[in-house]
Amino acid sequence: MKVYFDNAATTPLHPKVFEKMKPFLIEHYGNPSSIHSYGRKTRVAIEEARETIAEFINAKPGEIYFTSGGTEANNFVIKGISKTEYYESKRNKIITSKGEHHSVLDTCLELEKEGFNVQIIDIDKTSRIRKDILESQLNDSFSLTSIIHINNETGSINPIKEICLLTKSQNTFFHTDAVQSFGKIPIDVNELMIDALTASSHKINGPKGVGFAYVRSGTPLSPLILGGSQERNRRGGTENVAGIVGFAESVKIAKEEMIKNYEHVKKLRTEFIKGIQSLDKDFIKINGGEDALPYILSITFLSKQYKNDAEAMLMFLDINGIAASNGAACTSGTLKPSHVILNSGYNQEDAAGTIRFSFGSQNTLEEVEYTLEVIKKMINKFKK
Repeated sequence: MKVYFDNAATTPLHPKVFEKMKPFLIEHYGNPSSIHSYGRKTRVAIEEARETIAEFINAKPGEIYFTSGGTEANNFVIKGISKTEYYESKRNKIITSKGEHHSVLDTCLELEKEGFNVQIIDIDKTSRIRKDILESQLNDSFSLTSIIHINNETGSINPIKEICLLTKSQNTFFHTDAVQSFGKIPIDVNELMIDALTASSHKINGPKGVGFAYVRSGTPLSPLILGGSQERNRRGGTENVAGIVGFAESVKIAKEEMIKNYEHVKKLRTEFIKGIQSLDKDFIKINGGEDALPYILSITFLSKQYKNDAEAMLMFLDINGIAASNGAACTSGTLKPSHVILNSGYNQEDAAGTIRFSFGSQNTLEEVEYTLEVIKKMINKFKK
């Protein structure tokens, strides 16, 4: 059996999305900045997509900026808000957490080299932010707070509305990386009082290479990519028309199927956890807390009982037809323990035994049962 349980990394392209994209790959090839009919055709498609995505999160179309994905969107928002706010008010402090995606952490560290003061606060054992620490450190000298909505490695959910109330009280702009939540749970940027939000198409059965940044009107923002007047002079470069059209179609599908998909993956995760606990409830730990997003299941094999080797474990699963991940990027061919798992309180040896399974609407209970059978064999192979 072939099982794909790495949907937090990317998802399969939905057939309806592909069908919507095809005309813009073959027939409608005009540059959206051109004034002739070819250009007008693609310009209309982009603006319709912008309206679809804006409506989905209760934003205005003019607050949506298309990017090449979540990573660019995070860079764009964090640098764009921080630098502009510094030019306008001289505030140069940024606060974020140790549980962020590297596209947030590395952007903040790059700004630190440029003279910005970056505070990276601790997370708890479920990988959520420590709200008490945020509250104790945050004041009106900070221009930006950036906290992930749902952790991409553990599925833990941060209390975004509570954080926004706190940042608003200190006149600090707030950004959330919503790559793992967008299209999976309802998001209303006005209800949550978010100033900036970023998301990516390929996490919700859309094409790779396209994402967006929502930036509330009135929020200071400068471009990351220069050299063109596209996206209202905020993001230079000819738009990825087919990708944007596909993204909008994936949003329409997500809107229709969100509740059904959520309940489906919740059943998969619940059965998976039951199976894991029946195999070893003492030395395999479930990460992310009890109310983690059901699309993600992170488990850690404790080194007291297991000879942990992330690469060998993932290869064992792969040989048996199961695609999963350790939740961290592969660097120079070596799988490094996740910074999120380490900052959640695990040591290096335990972190090396952490595996992330992530679910999609296409997955089945039969796949869960098969994976549990393989994990049972893996337990015997890696047990000390």
